[in-house]
Amino acid sequence: MTVFKSSLAALLLAFAAVGASPALAQTYPNKPIRIVVPYPAGGGLDVITRVIGERLGRSLGQPVLVDNKPGAGTLLGAEFVARAPADGYTLILTTDSTMTINQHLYAKLPYDPVKDFAPITQLVLLNQLLLANPAVPANNLKELIAYARSHPAKLNYASYGSGSQPHLAMETLKAQTGVDIVHVPYKGIPQAVPAVLAGEVQLTFSGAASSQAYIKAGKLKALAVGGKTRMPLLPDVPTFAESGFPDVPSNAWFGLFAPAGTPRDVVMKLHAEVTRILKDPEFVQKEIVAKSYDLVASTPEEFAAFLAADSVRNARAVKISGAKVE
Repeated sequence: MTVFKSSLAALLLAFAAVGASPALAQTYPNKPIRIVVPYPAGGGLDVITRVIGERLGRSLGQPVLVDNKPGAGTLLGAEFVARAPADGYTLILTTDSTMTINQHLYAKLPYDPVKDFAPITQLVLLNQLLLANPAVPANNLKELIAYARSHPAKLNYASYGSGSQPHLAMETLKAQTGVDIVHVPYKGIPQAVPAVLAGEVQLTFSGAASSQAYIKAGKLKALAVGGKTRMPLLPDVPTFAESGFPDVPSNAWFGLFAPAGTPRDVVMKLHAEVTRILKDPEFVQKEIVAKSYDLVASTPEEFAAFLAADSVRNARAVKISGAKVE
């Protein structure tokens, strides 16, 4: 609780320190805006960023450019934005890996997730599916664990790198069950899911946006899903809690940030425009419901409080996983 209060206080202090410049906000934006995505093109985060960017550009009257800067567990993109001018023209749309996992995973970061960024809004929560190649002789989590116990080190799973959400989830599951499943890191979802489809590895975690078409076509099997309830679009897939593993960290999120020091009026203008897009009925149906995301659209202050709590949860998951990156 002490760690949570300290993190929350630091986040709220960082947000309160966002400058006020009404003159700048009145003329903002007067040139193109860049949204950095610290992942490869093609994943769920990249897709939703491009849809939002196109709509945001129309509403603000300036082009919004999506700039993929993958690499080093999102560190490259995060550092780029942390060092960018705090004027609202360079933003980052990223995940829990960047803001609430890496600080517990790396001995040293080239950015401070609390001090270097101003939260704008948490867009969505996404509940991860545990996916298997159809050749895996298991149709649910219980059967997978039984097979893995009798065939140690015969199964491989793809993650998006050490400390990524799939890595933390599977290592937590392994720690709780004692099974031996081999970790194979990939660069991102666009590489990991095809690897399972091709049989290069047998398992991975992914959101429904990147996998539900393959599940319905029988090309992937969904063994379990994160969240408190089953996905409406995949009602036959039990949750991890139902399967007896409520502590497996099987949720992720997407959030939008500006560099710390960005004028508050600019932050609030971006917040208003982005949350208006998020709540648009057409957007909700095509980009939220159809992809099994949970809409959040929080205020900057609500997002700051969530980040502090999420950091505590992920510190626990990283410790269980034993993941460390020098």
